[in-house]
Amino acid sequence: MNTKEIFYILPQSIRRILEYTKNLEKMQEIRIKVNKPLQLYIGNEEFIKEYIVTEEDIKTVLQRMSNYSIYAFEEDIKNGFITIKGGHRVGICGTCVIDNNRVKTIKNVASLNIRICREVIDCSNKIMPYIVEGNRVLNTIIISPPKCGKTTLIRDIARNLSDGIKTGYTEVSGKKICIIDERSEIGGCSNGIPQMNVGIRTDVLDSCLKSEGIMMAVRSMAPDVIVCDEIGTYKDIESILVAMNSGVNLITTIHGFGVEDLYNRAVFKDILDNDVFQRAVILNASKEVGRVEYIYDFNEKEKLWRR
Repeated sequence: MNTKEIFYILPQSIRRILEYTKNLEKMQEIRIKVNKPLQLYIGNEEFIKEYIVTEEDIKTVLQRMSNYSIYAFEEDIKNGFITIKGGHRVGICGTCVIDNNRVKTIKNVASLNIRICREVIDCSNKIMPYIVEGNRVLNTIIISPPKCGKTTLIRDIARNLSDGIKTGYTEVSGKKICIIDERSEIGGCSNGIPQMNVGIRTDVLDSCLKSEGIMMAVRSMAPDVIVCDEIGTYKDIESILVAMNSGVNLITTIHGFGVEDLYNRAVFKDILDNDVFQRAVILNASKEVGRVEYIYDFNEKEKLWRR
């Protein structure tokens, strides 16, 4: 884990605890709640520390991650998080201020969740032969339970497709990629600039609704491939169908445990009826994060590969 950006925003009291924490490179989350013990999530384990978080600790983190101008980040705060340098995302909870039935901002912040963003370069190399055919990208959906590495995987797929990849298994020339990054997780943008390596031919629409971003990308960026995370609304599906009819390919994800989850949800009926997807990559975290359980071919209705 690159601790520079994380350590910068933390008060000395919490920073000191992390300095003596083992396996820091596997850190997933740091949860900071007023009057509650500090909570660390390392790998798949939870660690409750004796240190009790204070209001001053929360204030320090907020000030540092906003460069002492929290009001400049109101647009991000109303979405419930701020993305800092390095692509790390800080979730925010407190009192929501509502205006016209929408969250205007969050005040009286009482808890923060620092989610550590890390990229695993080349983690998608072994599955690339299954999601490209010749020089053509196959529409692919990654199905995975939460916290199993699906965002890390599609980020690396985007990088490989953008830069182009040539291995003993596959050869693909660089494609124009547009990432619709609704929650700033794929590119990890800070001030609109991706902090993660998403490839030289990649454009990112950060903090943009998938349904709107897909249409914007088709109209203005002329991408070869659109990449987005966690589709699940009827508006998402409508936009995807428009993109398909425009000749744009898609790499996306959903929460689930297998291909049957796609067939069992009514919201996905239209994309299944229209044969949008050609491949599915199913992840399983029962033994290790990011473990590929099997790869499914929608045309043949069979598993191409399984562990």
